[in-house]
Amino acid sequence: MIKAKSLYHLILYSIIFIVILISFFTFIIIENAFDDFQEKIEIIKTDYANKQKYKIKNEIENVINFIDFYDKKYKDTKSQKEIQKDILEAIENMRDKNKEEHYLFIYDYSGKAIYNPASKELVGKNLLNYTDKTGKKLVKELINVSKDNAGGYVEYLWINHKEKREVRKISFALSYEPWKWTVGTGVYLNELDKIVAQKQLEYDEKISNYTLQILSLTIMLVLYSIFIYKNATILIVNDVKAIRKYFKDSQNNDNPINQNKIIFGEFKVIANYAYDAMHSMKGKNNMLSDLNTHLETTVTKQTKQLTQLVEKQKKFIKNSVHEINTPLSIIQTNLDLYKMSNPTNKYIRNIESGAKTIQYIFDDLSFMIKKDRVNYEREILNFSEYLKDRLDFFDDICTSNSLFFVTNIQDPIFISFNKTLLQRILDNNLSNAIKYSFKDSPIYIKLLKDDLGIIFEVKTISKKIENTEKIFNDFYRENDARGGFGLGLRIVKEICDKNKVIINLDSTNENTKFTYRFTTNENTTS
Repeated sequence: MIKAKSLYHLILYSIIFIVILISFFTFIIIENAFDDFQEKIEIIKTDYANKQKYKIKNEIENVINFIDFYDKKYKDTKSQKEIQKDILEAIENMRDKNKEEHYLFIYDYSGKAIYNPASKELVGKNLLNYTDKTGKKLVKELINVSKDNAGGYVEYLWINHKEKREVRKISFALSYEPWKWTVGTGVYLNELDKIVAQKQLEYDEKISNYTLQILSLTIMLVLYSIFIYKNATILIVNDVKAIRKYFKDSQNNDNPINQNKIIFGEFKVIANYAYDAMHSMKGKNNMLSDLNTHLETTVTKQTKQLTQLVEKQKKFIKNSVHEINTPLSIIQTNLDLYKMSNPTNKYIRNIESGAKTIQYIFDDLSFMIKKDRVNYEREILNFSEYLKDRLDFFDDICTSNSLFFVTNIQDPIFISFNKTLLQRILDNNLSNAIKYSFKDSPIYIKLLKDDLGIIFEVKTISKKIENTEKIFNDFYRENDARGGFGLGLRIVKEICDKNKVIINLDSTNENTKFTYRFTTNENTTS
């Protein structure tokens, strides 16, 4: 490794290094330009091929549509042969005869050529096993891909009558099934070679410009280096030595640099900045060290407290659900036993209404705990019957709140959905309808099927929802006086998003309506 013992040597080595470095970068630039050229060529080839593919595909689809239209229009008044003859004449008349290399061709499924204006001697011949120079049975492949609903492309070698030689060609073919015809057209790809040649000329010119610019830059840098070497080396070395000595001394003291030892004004400015920076850095280093120590302690403490708070919250909800389950089951069991001997007791009905309210809140909390650990599989459900069952469950709660259900349920409607998830959607909407409806008003429940899927709708006579964009957020309640956790509609929104159920909320001063659309491809109906 060459070591510079002085600034003189450094400048001399720099000149040599600049020449080597520029030569290296010249090679890199030319190589990158070549790679860039190759990438552009590939992009040009791809774009050209894609544009030509789209063009010929669109042309053939239009021809097939024309054949289909003409066939259906005259099939009752003309024979099939007459219609086919008219079609071929129409295609021939529409052909641009100035473009010999562009034409339609038609084969039947057996491989017989029906129409080929560029090679009329082939018409009537069976070309099913005809191969090009590469051995590809191009007619057979064209017929096979044309039988797909969207048709297909085949690339092969074919004679270009304009240039009197075989060149690469790509064709698109699509079948007209009623006649077992394969209709196609293609484009020759030799035009692409001309485009590539033009780009090659542009590339050569660009490389020449790059080389000239780099050579000019090299000469300028060498001349500049010689000038520095001749005129400024000694002065720069002295100033650098003075500044270097200051930095060395500043480790032991905080004195400013002696500017009388520096010649260049620019170096004096640097020296002042260096003094200010060194002085400031020492103070800030001490401050930063103290701040980091305090910050680490604070962050560690707050993180620990937050983690403990989250864990306590999770544990509280889990324990609450567990503790509610047993007494709730006892209450419901004893209510059922008591109702057997006192079926019309209104107080028992009120107690049962309250127990059911606790039950669906318990179900929401239980779902929140389990939802990330349970895989809710779909099953075929009778949506109509299940909705009626949930209405029966909420009937006592509805009656005790001086409300009543008005239903319009199409029967039967089946759906592919998880039962637990469907219950959460139904229960939260029914419970909210009871909670926010005006006293002595109806709650309208609708379930029907249309061409787009299944519609479940709940409409209430209630106060207008002012913040419809927030109603599905966690812990949000439009009216705090009515109680609740504010989790129900958040659960519903999460279930609907995951199962592609569309929600629509319409709230006015007259009524509020929640509509849920279960799309057809997500359910099974009969």
